[in-house]
Amino acid sequence: MNNAPWPNGKKVVHLDLKGAPPKLEYIHQLIELFSRLGADGLLVEYEDMFPYEGELKLLQATAQPAYSRDQILSIQKVAKSKNMEIIPLVQTFGHEEFVLKHKSMSSLREVPHCLGTLNPHLEEGLELVKGMLRQVVELHPGLNTLHIGADEVYMLGEGELSKQWLASPGRNVEQLFLSHVTSVAKYIKEVWPHMTIIMWDDMMRYTSEDTLKASGIAGLVQPMLWDYSPNLDVRNTVSSLEKYYSVGMQDIWAASSFKGSTNIYTNVPETQRHVDNHLQWLKVAASVSPGINIRGIAITGWQRYSHFSVLCELMPVGLPSLAASLQTLIHGQFSPEAQNNVTKTLGVSSVEVNAMGSTFGDANLFPGRRLAAAIVELDSLLDVEDIKSFEKNVYVRGYFSPYHRSRRMSSPLNIVQIHSEASKYLDLLQKKVDVVREEMLHLYPISTAEEWIEEHVSPVTAPLQRILDDTRACMMEMEIET
Repeated sequence: MNNAPWPNGKKVVHLDLKGAPPKLEYIHQLIELFSRLGADGLLVEYEDMFPYEGELKLLQATAQPAYSRDQILSIQKVAKSKNMEIIPLVQTFGHEEFVLKHKSMSSLREVPHCLGTLNPHLEEGLELVKGMLRQVVELHPGLNTLHIGADEVYMLGEGELSKQWLASPGRNVEQLFLSHVTSVAKYIKEVWPHMTIIMWDDMMRYTSEDTLKASGIAGLVQPMLWDYSPNLDVRNTVSSLEKYYSVGMQDIWAASSFKGSTNIYTNVPETQRHVDNHLQWLKVAASVSPGINIRGIAITGWQRYSHFSVLCELMPVGLPSLAASLQTLIHGQFSPEAQNNVTKTLGVSSVEVNAMGSTFGDANLFPGRRLAAAIVELDSLLDVEDIKSFEKNVYVRGYFSPYHRSRRMSSPLNIVQIHSEASKYLDLLQKKVDVVREEMLHLYPISTAEEWIEEHVSPVTAPLQRILDDTRACMMEMEIET
């Protein structure tokens, strides 16, 4: 049975800038592509790439410069030209690592060893959040919608002030969470009465209806229920949406995923996995009560799970998945027509990035295609067993083990053969790495290229290089010519 297309409501693409922040020109190209693919909004998570000023300037990234004020305005201008709404996402409770990692901000942590969660009892913490919100809103003229985050507020209730607060009869962590979020939302409504406020729903997903009603949160925010699984539980998800509706939250958002949700270090996404996630969301949309107003869906593309985690799939390798996800929502299924639209729009032969083949026609159809192809090729090479496990190779393990290497003791014939193999693999990898680096630097700052290569390539090349160095040392000692 086919699903109905996604109901009226925005299809918003998540632009996560807390890792691999694209150069401005590439962001412009991406917005153009997102629009062609059927998106009508951007959920922009600036984190430390926002040009905070004054006392908040220390929040700016140091690995690469934050975007300038003019660049932020430029992004908005391009989005507006495509009739795409920008919704800034400002974390106001959890995932505050980029703020609370600073020594001067450490006193605002819920517990000293958790850099992500703000202490909800300190007025200074609330003032910090207000200051961040003010600067972001002021740099988005005409802004109508704001996302205040509030997901994954780890260790909440573990701080000393929270323990004292919770010691009073009848209080619980859910109330503590809602108290802070309500304070933030009330502030926003006081300063910008017209503002629509969205928040992630996970911290109140299992909160009782009575607690939600008593908090007053219902009249202030619109929950965004996220689930990125290809096996999303439709019945439970519908039940959660119905619960929010029952407490007065008629306006509700969904959040799916096109990349950055398979595991914390995935390099190349699997399109079908994300298509399946969207098919499940279509079933949810078709099953909710008529009174529920689904305002839209955010198609998330996480670049890091959090501020201190590794990079997820870069945007170029995620574009076929994004295109397929959007077409699935538009058609209600990933039909042959939807697939054809993806391949035609991107100029590829397959919706799976690791099998997309050569492009045809205008290369600009798929901005970042050369980098995507280079990453897929290098990633495949890095996964070749003979290369990634060279040190554990029976031949190396048997004739040039750490014991042999430390004593410069082995057969010259074996040393020469092992040296030759290690050198061959390193040369092969280096050629592919050079292509990836060159293409990456067209789209991203050098810090991204360095991080990506150190994270994905160095664990494979470092053991090869060690063996190469050791064989070379042995050969010099034995006066063997290469």
